[in-house]
Amino acid sequence: MLGLIEKEYGFSEKDCYLTPFGGGLINQTWLLMHKGDSYIFQRINDNVFHNPSDIAENIHALKEFFNTNFPNYLFVKTIQTLDKKEIVFHPSEGYCRMFEFVIDSKTFNTLQNSQLAFEGAKQFGKFTKHLSKFDVSKLHITLVDFHNLSLRYQQFETALNKGNANRIKACAEAIEFIESQKSIVDEFDKIKTNSNFKKRVTHHDTKISNVLFDANNKGLCVIDLDTVMPGYFISDVGDMLRTYLSPVSEEEADYSKIDIREDYFQAILEGYISEMKDELSEEEKSYFVYAGKFMIYMQALRFITDYFNNDSYYGSKYEGQNLVRANNQLVLLKILLSKEQALELRVNQYLEDSGV
Repeated sequence: MLGLIEKEYGFSEKDCYLTPFGGGLINQTWLLMHKGDSYIFQRINDNVFHNPSDIAENIHALKEFFNTNFPNYLFVKTIQTLDKKEIVFHPSEGYCRMFEFVIDSKTFNTLQNSQLAFEGAKQFGKFTKHLSKFDVSKLHITLVDFHNLSLRYQQFETALNKGNANRIKACAEAIEFIESQKSIVDEFDKIKTNSNFKKRVTHHDTKISNVLFDANNKGLCVIDLDTVMPGYFISDVGDMLRTYLSPVSEEEADYSKIDIREDYFQAILEGYISEMKDELSEEEKSYFVYAGKFMIYMQALRFITDYFNNDSYYGSKYEGQNLVRANNQLVLLKILLSKEQALELRVNQYLEDSGV
């Protein structure tokens, strides 16, 4: 790895020091120290992202847009190689790239308070708002059908017909609940043909660890732009609701710990709408709570489908892990449904009070 860095970036191998960095599950990431300067070095997982050059071209196009239109926005840029490339391929190392390291910045893997949720939502809203004039047709699709709920439901149905019969038989209650909520898919099908829903530059992976914060816990910008593609706002809001609202993650097997924290919902609502209030249509705003249902349901589908397919996609560190994940998300969805009316009232009240 150090030999590649020296060859492509001109950094003396003897002056470089690499240490693993962050907790990402897809790409491998290191902190690179070189003569007192810090950088982020990554190897892209091309088993997930089949065309890493598409990612590089997307990020370059976004960088150019921000440089021209919002030069003061903190956009974490890639470091070009000696021959001006933003991504390199090496037969033994794969696809690699280097980023600036933002001094005195930090990330959070878990939410410690609702103010962090507000800051995260605000940063994802700002990112999309600033890119409202960007031609989304210029973006490559880096993960085909990533948030296509219609397809995820079809894959679930296929798994019911062709998957592990013993596992399927043991999950009758979960299957019944999933099938009873198919209206969530039907709503998504309507959205795809609704002119009031706009395809925008959408991050698609809005977990809190993809936001940079300063020393005072104020949001600086969003990072990890590999999944930036054309999409609907429900993807970004939905993923925040899915990952911010519960005090425990999708890996939690004690389902009694799962909950919907309404103050965190309020923080996401206020943070995102503070930036996107003039960008979203009235009908889109009315789908704020639906966004949570959309993403939680889709992730439950993906986990249980993989369980029926013998853990061929996500894998499993222990027997039944994908079933635990699926049931975790189904419990979260049930709680969201039980609080749906109260959350809708919060949305309507906030929009009314803020004159949005």
